Amino acid sequence: MTLKKIFPGLAFIFLTLFTIPAQAAPAPFVSGSYQQILSSNANRPFMLVIWSINCSSCLKDMELLSSIHKNRPELKMIMLAADEPSATEQIQQILEKNQLAEIENWAYADDNTQKLQFEIDPKWYGELPRTYFFDKAHQRSGVSGVLSKEDYDAMFAKILK
Repeated sequence: MTLKKIFPGLAFIFLTLFTIPAQAAPAPFVSGSYQQILSSNANRPFMLVIWSINCSSCLKDMELLSSIHKNRPELKMIMLAADEPSATEQIQQILEKNQLAEIENWAYADDNTQKLQFEIDPKWYGELPRTYFFDKAHQRSGVSGVLSKEDYDAMFAKILK
């Protein structure tokens, strides 16, 4: 094979690899981040999904969350990975695989996870998955466990009215 035949293929590969936009890593979730999320979404309904790379139910739910994100663009979805700070690469891979990397993502960046959990909800004991639905006045409903599409739709009807 001559260089003339190889070069166009190599150029295509090079351009493809280096023109794909890199997805931003999740923002570090530390003390005060929860209030930051509330402030930046003032007067806006949104959903906060708390998940983990070690939660099999959370991982099974990713496909449905991706579908909801695509089909309900009017609803802001925020993802929060409740994992150790060293898991950032795995978190990013899961988000990219499920086409959720382009939305607002956060990941625990403090080893004191109980303090972070308490800031989010003093009545939450860390069970995952945990989803919070906020209406525009930021009245919230928290639900632990896996939700069905119908469960999500019912909650959206409440927060979007």
